Amino acid sequence: MSIQMTERGCEMAPPIYYLMQALKSKRLIPGMPHCNGKIILSVCYYIKKLCEQDDKVISLLEQLNDSVKKGSTLEDQSFTIMLRSFVRELKVFFKIPNSKSTTLNPIELLAIFIDFLLEIYDGIRHRISGHKDSFESCRMELKFFITFLGDKPTSLDENKNVLTDIEAVANDVGSLFYSFFFHIGIKDWTRDNRLKGLALADILRKVEKVKEKIKEQCVAVSWKMLTPKTSVVSLFLFDSLLDDLNLIMIQKYETSIDVKDRIRTIIEELKSLRSFLEDMEVRKHPELEGFLIQTSDIAYEVLYILTSYAPVWYLNLRLPQVMEKIKLIKLPVEKLNEYQTEQVSSQDIVVDFHADANRIAGMLKDVENPRQKAPSIKEDISVGLDDEANEITEILTGNQKEQQIISIWGMPGLGKTTLAKKIFSDDRIVQHFHIRASCVISHTYDKKNTLIAILTSMSSLERDELSELDEDTLGGKLYQSLCGEGIRYLIILDDIWEDVWSDLHRYFPENQSGSRILFTTRFEKIGFQASDKSIVRNLRFLTDDECWKLLQMKVFHDVPCPLELVDIGMNIARNCDGLPLAVVVIAAVLANMKKNKTNWEEVAESSSTHISKDNSCMKILELSYNYLPMHLKPCFLYFGAFAEATEIPVQKLTSLWVAEGFVERVKQKNSNVMSYGYLTDLISRGLVLVGKRRSDGGVKTCYVHDLLREMCLTIAEKDNFMKVIQDQLPIYVPHHRLSILSSSITPFSRPFGLHVRSLLGYLPEPSRFIFSNMELIKVLYLSTEWSQGTKIGKLELLRFLGTSAMPSSIGKCRNLEYLFLDTMKKGELPNLIFKMEKLRCVHFKGKISWREREIIDESFQINNLEAFSPFLIKDENDMKILKYSPFLRRLKCKFVSVSNSTNPNYYPTLKFLNHLESLSIISNLISLPLNLRKLTLTRLKLNSNEMKMIGELQKLEVLKLESEFQQL
Repeated sequence: MSIQMTERGCEMAPPIYYLMQALKSKRLIPGMPHCNGKIILSVCYYIKKLCEQDDKVISLLEQLNDSVKKGSTLEDQSFTIMLRSFVRELKVFFKIPNSKSTTLNPIELLAIFIDFLLEIYDGIRHRISGHKDSFESCRMELKFFITFLGDKPTSLDENKNVLTDIEAVANDVGSLFYSFFFHIGIKDWTRDNRLKGLALADILRKVEKVKEKIKEQCVAVSWKMLTPKTSVVSLFLFDSLLDDLNLIMIQKYETSIDVKDRIRTIIEELKSLRSFLEDMEVRKHPELEGFLIQTSDIAYEVLYILTSYAPVWYLNLRLPQVMEKIKLIKLPVEKLNEYQTEQVSSQDIVVDFHADANRIAGMLKDVENPRQKAPSIKEDISVGLDDEANEITEILTGNQKEQQIISIWGMPGLGKTTLAKKIFSDDRIVQHFHIRASCVISHTYDKKNTLIAILTSMSSLERDELSELDEDTLGGKLYQSLCGEGIRYLIILDDIWEDVWSDLHRYFPENQSGSRILFTTRFEKIGFQASDKSIVRNLRFLTDDECWKLLQMKVFHDVPCPLELVDIGMNIARNCDGLPLAVVVIAAVLANMKKNKTNWEEVAESSSTHISKDNSCMKILELSYNYLPMHLKPCFLYFGAFAEATEIPVQKLTSLWVAEGFVERVKQKNSNVMSYGYLTDLISRGLVLVGKRRSDGGVKTCYVHDLLREMCLTIAEKDNFMKVIQDQLPIYVPHHRLSILSSSITPFSRPFGLHVRSLLGYLPEPSRFIFSNMELIKVLYLSTEWSQGTKIGKLELLRFLGTSAMPSSIGKCRNLEYLFLDTMKKGELPNLIFKMEKLRCVHFKGKISWREREIIDESFQINNLEAFSPFLIKDENDMKILKYSPFLRRLKCKFVSVSNSTNPNYYPTLKFLNHLESLSIISNLISLPLNLRKLTLTRLKLNSNEMKMIGELQKLEVLKLESEFQQL
């Protein structure tokens, strides 16, 4: 039987949940002494990745799963016989699969197979009784092959015979490992052990021959080796790569003098190239973006080699090749620099680097200066909606007592959400309804999240508290909130899809008080399906005159358009084909360039025929992306990592951008503040929308229009920036970033990609083997309960960790800067996080306490924390920790019981936190630092002296009082 692969294998293979639960145990399988449930589980996942539905082994999997479902256990003889039969059929999976029916190239397929062998070895290594050193050598050679397969030279045709030899070795190893699945009697053990030793020796001899071939053939360096892996770059992202290289050089190669010297030389050469590109001002020579892409790709390449398992001989082979690549790039760059000095056209030197995008980018002004703020684009401007808004408002506030549904439908980008927001905030609506709530549904509808969103929209309930409740309890809370006698409510369900209303309608009581439900949807039928009495309205397209009016208002505000631009501007407006979203994004492009005839004619030409009612304005949206400054492109594409209609907390988003390396590092400037500036720039360009605002007017949450998110996904995958998983995990991930948004990922499955640097989303019960070949990861943001033995401490480059459980090896993450624990469960926090020198932000949703004995016994050192929430203070020992955090800028603390202190004269104070700007306090007021700009007080009883203390805060800009205040 040969394995016929399919890219949809995971979806076609049957669910085997019950079998998986039975195999989770580490207990041995009867009759198979080297084989436990975990090992077979690994094979099952490998099978599910590769098999067609009608394969014999899939049929056996189904039978095993059904048997467990009916109550069979590993102790049942009939089940054990069936399991042994299944194991006998697994032999074919211990050879490299047939690649004819897959889009994967042979290199990727071979890497997947070797990774599978390494996982099997991880399961059987503790049961190997002979030849342990040789087996360990075999494991290390397999790890090297993995490194080699992910490296650049393997893409060259000259190395095909090397790959053939590696395949032969991998197949031999597969056969050897498969032999461990079967019981060998005592009298045959010696013979079997000898045969295994001979097979192993033969494998290691073949490995040496493969390595000799690699040394002989992987030498040439040519332009073919400069094909970029990603075309989304910026100078700041490149700086981050250089920082990573320097970090790895210091931490991993301190004792390897020759290797360290080679790495240092490469870093200096890359820095030199970077300086050339910056000095020549990339914005004035946009074709040089191609050189920056190639230079960044070299940095990625070196980083991959250094963080993977590469023996010294291979480093001494490859690092000189990298230097040759740098020379290939540096020569034309230096030449171009000379020509620039002589004011000669660069077109004679550099040819065909993204010509269309560069021609567009050349019209931008100051695109590489992130400190230059983009012109403001007013958020609240709308055209052509007033009449529609008035008519719908009159219906909503009419005298009809029965609950009524009004549905606004139309294609994406027409302004349905804008219209709904306009209606929601109308004074007549505010005065007429006792309760108002608004929530975005989208096609990724999640009932629990929807109920939480409605409840938080209509009340002061905290999302974190509600997230602990189940759907029925949430639905009951919503119903009780709306069912009071005489209560008149308005609920807006934005972007509602089929079957959602049938799932939610029971939570909206009919109390004969004139309550209303307002839909916005893409589909006309949604309103009619909800009720035969629904009022269904189709939102029209704008006229050409309305498009021109909206364009002028967005670009010029109250200033008239220059006469020389009127005809061109009207042509651009006409190209938008009546779609408001297209007008808004093209207006942002025009607002961010010099307003002259030449530039506007370029935009008119580019936008011509790009937009139509059929293609949903995707082309013109891509045009707006091309006009973005280089440093904003990765920031914008990152929105694709989040689920549709998700309002993203700004603090988390900006922290992710910093950790990814998107943000310029400027001395004496806070990176998160810089990152926030990038966000406001994207908002001003009309590409990002404000969700909620903070009490000081700043942006608290943000999101992107669903069409813009679709564009993010398309560009991110095309340019190898990010892969977003919306169904099942792919067999191989070639991208730098992976976001898992699917809720149907199989438990214990794990992604595999040799170049993955960021992993976001959700994995149910991931394998502890998850990071075995993903050591490049900088950002890890997974809603995951980590299994014991997960070696997260091996991720030397990790900058951001978001998780629902604290990994035991957190203290080994020496370069971690951001720690977010997304769980409401109670837990203990090891104080070793205060010894992590680079940690800057710690945020927990739940109630975290310290390991009290550690606090008493431990000596602390000054740390660099800038933000911490929430910090529980019980006594002076807790305050002692804060004294070692003098650079805190934001702090949320709760005083559990100051009276429990062993010191009767103890009175807590935070005056020593001289950098503190934002403070939230729960339960007790204390002495306050004088630099506070924002103060939030919750559940406090204030006396006159404490009020006076607050009044002495001269820099205070925002004072928030939450919950009960008995004395004010």
